[in-house]
Amino acid sequence: MTSQVNSELKAERMNELHRRPFVRSISILSLACLALSACGQGEQPAVSNAATTPPPMIGSAAESHPRVETALVELGSGAHDLTLIGKVAYAEDRYSRISSPLQGRVLEVRAHLGDRVQAGSVLLVLDSQDIAQAYLEYVKEDSDLQYATRARELAKDLYENKALALKELKQAENELIKARAEFRRAKERLLSLRVPAQELDKPLEQQKITSRFEMKSPLAGTVVERNVTPGQSIGGDSGQVVFTVADLDMLQVVADVYERDLALVKEGQSAKVTVEAYQDVNFPATVTTIGDVVDPTSRTIKLHAMVNNKDHRLKPEMFARLHIEVGESMRLLTIPREAVLEEDGKQFVYIVEGADQYVKREVAVSTISPDQVHVLRGLTSGQRIVTKGAVLIKGQEVGGCQPTRSKDCPPVPAGTKG
Repeated sequence: MTSQVNSELKAERMNELHRRPFVRSISILSLACLALSACGQGEQPAVSNAATTPPPMIGSAAESHPRVETALVELGSGAHDLTLIGKVAYAEDRYSRISSPLQGRVLEVRAHLGDRVQAGSVLLVLDSQDIAQAYLEYVKEDSDLQYATRARELAKDLYENKALALKELKQAENELIKARAEFRRAKERLLSLRVPAQELDKPLEQQKITSRFEMKSPLAGTVVERNVTPGQSIGGDSGQVVFTVADLDMLQVVADVYERDLALVKEGQSAKVTVEAYQDVNFPATVTTIGDVVDPTSRTIKLHAMVNNKDHRLKPEMFARLHIEVGESMRLLTIPREAVLEEDGKQFVYIVEGADQYVKREVAVSTISPDQVHVLRGLTSGQRIVTKGAVLIKGQEVGGCQPTRSKDCPPVPAGTKG
């Protein structure tokens, strides 16, 4: 009996040991479920609060994008600069590309690169057979003219004494006319070869004309190009430039102005020239001419401005920026350059219309300074636009004129409300 009771107690302890891990597992699972349930209940009110939060007001359009800044479009006053890209060049009436008018061999080169020369200074001496041949022709025609002159006088005397027929007198007069024409042609030929006229006016026996030809500078300036050496043979080709002489004290800047900016510029306007070599130096300039032809490819017009270069710091062919003062009396609608975006060759800005509502508006602008642009079309004073962070809004476009996020709207003419 006692052994039976002990066996039952032992079996009961064994069953209890087997039940404890199961109960412990059930307890852990229950606690996990309670924890998950508590988490779910804790999140649900937060979602509910977010759903019931009222939308931001119009003035907080930038709050949804902390890096987006806006500003009102206003008319600005004061001086504005229109910046044009161009290059430094010789003044049109202050340089000369000199070529030899005749063929010959160079005997002497008197001008060197960088030399300052005066108008009439000898640049080189040339031995030309063209002068020798032309002078021989001149002497022959001078002799024929003298003979024809004496023959006509003799024929006239004989005719007056009735010793010569009228026909012979007329023939002598015709020969004299031909001789005068041939002599004039020979003289003009020598003059075209730069033989001094005062030398030809002397009697023939006093003339000192040789085959030596002196090439002279037509203006005062600096020798900036030389393409000849002693002993070289040069020809009468006008395309063969032997010397280039330029007045470097006064240069010009040739810039391109877009047709949309043409109304802002006029002759006589003051300007400043800047170049990469002297970034902190402003060279005073004056607009002299504005072209009359629009380049069909770039849609630009050539503008010329004269700039004083007494210190010779500016060099021809330098890239330059021409800053034209538009004028203090002109009020312009300006916006920051950063506010203008470009897409498919078109420029646009974002107009703030409400809470997280932006209108994409196409505009036309022109540059007046490194950080400001002049609005030609698309905006009016008083509108609020995105000035910084517009790229963030561009990335959130959904297309079309939507009441939220952004809207694509057609451009409006200048002076109308958007």
